[in-house]
Amino acid sequence: MATLARRIKQVSKLQLRSSELICVRYRSNSRWSKNDQPTGSSVGNTLSREVRKSCAWQFYSTLAQSVEERIVVPQMGDSITEGTLEKFLKFPGDKIQVDEVVALIETDKVTLDVRSTNSGQIRELKVSEGESVVVGQEIMSYVPCLVDDIVKKPRPESNADDDDHVNISVVVPTMGDSVSEGVIVALSSKPGKHVKKDELIAQIETDKVTIDVRSPDDGLFVKYTVQEGEAVCAGDMIAQILPESGISEVQIKGEVSSESSSSISVPSTSTLKSSQSESRGESRVKMSRLRMRVSERLKSAQNTYAMLTTFNEIDMTNVINMRKRYKDQFQAKYGDKLGFMSTFVAASARALREEKSVNAVIENDEIVFKNFVDISVAVSSPKGLVVPVLRSADKMTFAQIEFEISRYAKKANDGTLSIDEMTGGTFTISNGGTFGSLSGTPIINPPQSAILGMHSIVHRPICIGPQNLIVARPMMNVALTYDHRLIDGREAVSFLRIIKKNVEDPLRMLTEL
Repeated sequence: MATLARRIKQVSKLQLRSSELICVRYRSNSRWSKNDQPTGSSVGNTLSREVRKSCAWQFYSTLAQSVEERIVVPQMGDSITEGTLEKFLKFPGDKIQVDEVVALIETDKVTLDVRSTNSGQIRELKVSEGESVVVGQEIMSYVPCLVDDIVKKPRPESNADDDDHVNISVVVPTMGDSVSEGVIVALSSKPGKHVKKDELIAQIETDKVTIDVRSPDDGLFVKYTVQEGEAVCAGDMIAQILPESGISEVQIKGEVSSESSSSISVPSTSTLKSSQSESRGESRVKMSRLRMRVSERLKSAQNTYAMLTTFNEIDMTNVINMRKRYKDQFQAKYGDKLGFMSTFVAASARALREEKSVNAVIENDEIVFKNFVDISVAVSSPKGLVVPVLRSADKMTFAQIEFEISRYAKKANDGTLSIDEMTGGTFTISNGGTFGSLSGTPIINPPQSAILGMHSIVHRPICIGPQNLIVARPMMNVALTYDHRLIDGREAVSFLRIIKKNVEDPLRMLTEL
């Protein structure tokens, strides 16, 4: 803050020099010639009141430009250097607080928040939504709060010839002696709409009364600068209107369309035709960065690995009975539901300890054996499947596994999973049974060497006991896809049989037998 104050002081001294006043605009946009510049103490006597106001405005404006700060793309992880600017949450004129989220960046693994480093007011957006950005790139600028407090002085009024293209600001009216702020509860206009003087623009709710905000003049509605639910104070600008006298085809295109094109819907010829008759057609949606990255990795896995899949079936009777018996007590004690995933994670961790090649990877001409068991669990999110990692899964209890899976599921749904939480797994489990899958061959998640696919539980007739009695049992098909370059068939089959043995008799894991 001290550095900022010094910069303001330097700019102030620079702007107050009379030799710098040549930039002041006087009504008809004429400029003083070099010889006509007022000097020294004659400045105050020479300039009219209007010109002095204009000079002050120029000073404050230049001051803001001189001390504006940048917001840049933050570090996104060791292996990620670029992403896509998915969405701006703040726009020019919006106020921001320290550490407030101002934009979202989508990478091939996760959506990242871009946060402000200081409080102030957004000045300019440097990139567009959907544009690729790299670490350290400037995406927007803002005026810190110390300067923002100065720059809030109103721009001087000028004649119609000079400002016939300037938008009218719609501001929050005085709300009463004891009321200082309210909340926007309704926005009743839209960009591109012709509004009349005193037409309702918005409604503000205070702790005492609801206040109508009306248009100060006839004109074309340009945009809102606030959102419903936002707190505002008396004098805050909430919208802009292009005055009736300034409306022309050029200005409508330049001032309304450029700022609000995303909000104005103009029916196209194809849209009108499709509404008249049901014609066959197609729609195109750009792939998200996450989807593109998933596609690249899956194709790379197919091209790189010698993938082979082995199958087995598991009798889920004992697991289901255990869950029925203890699920209420489990949830009462730990706060999480007892599901099937904890059983399969624990069984897989045991198998990974016994069949070490499944927990290994190929790097160049070497086989790297992992001395830890970090299991990735596929979780559904609004943007697709993500794979957060359970660290040291072989040392976790059922309660710890269920807690972590529940926590990851919530974060995946909210889009708040971090990159660290989704990297470093040594093995993956994907439960296609939640979507009704009966069987399938999962694709390995690089750089891992194997993946387990779980499927639906279906009652099927099987033979049990020494007398081969035919009974209906709840059965699940499981599939292990593995890299045959590293894992032999015997090891893969043995790995799957270890999982089968432990899931069919879960007391083995609980008693560590």
